[in-house]
Amino acid sequence: MTRIPIDPDAIRALAAVLVETGLSEIEIADKDSRIRVVRNLAPATMVTSVAAAAPAPVQAVSAPVVQDLADHPGAVSSPMVGVAYLSPEPGAPPFVSVGQPVTAGQTLLLIEAMKTFNQIKAPKSGTVSSILVQHSSPVEYGEVLMILE
Repeated sequence: MTRIPIDPDAIRALAAVLVETGLSEIEIADKDSRIRVVRNLAPATMVTSVAAAAPAPVQAVSAPVVQDLADHPGAVSSPMVGVAYLSPEPGAPPFVSVGQPVTAGQTLLLIEAMKTFNQIKAPKSGTVSSILVQHSSPVEYGEVLMILE
């Protein structure tokens, strides 16, 4: 049996590309070898954002049970694959927090895709009832980011 030489640095580099781009898998192939790196994306955890001078622990929040969050009338879904940022810059307060009223067109968060920061705006006025992504976490196309009531 022939053993394929494994380059740990190449695998680490591919894993870094997955995290950077928000992809769930990547594969490269040569004439005699193939490397496929897949990451298991866990379901998003509901968290609250705390705006304070000192970092506070993130707390899990219970929300009303909805069979599919994408069907919720107040669901704000990701229009692209990228990395979600809840504040405009490191150390700055978040754009919104749970319980905060928002108006249609107000910036809720940023998604970085291909080194471009895209503003995700509120599709309607309401109150932020859930924030389903964490700061600096990868997001997939169609993933529910927030719920507005």
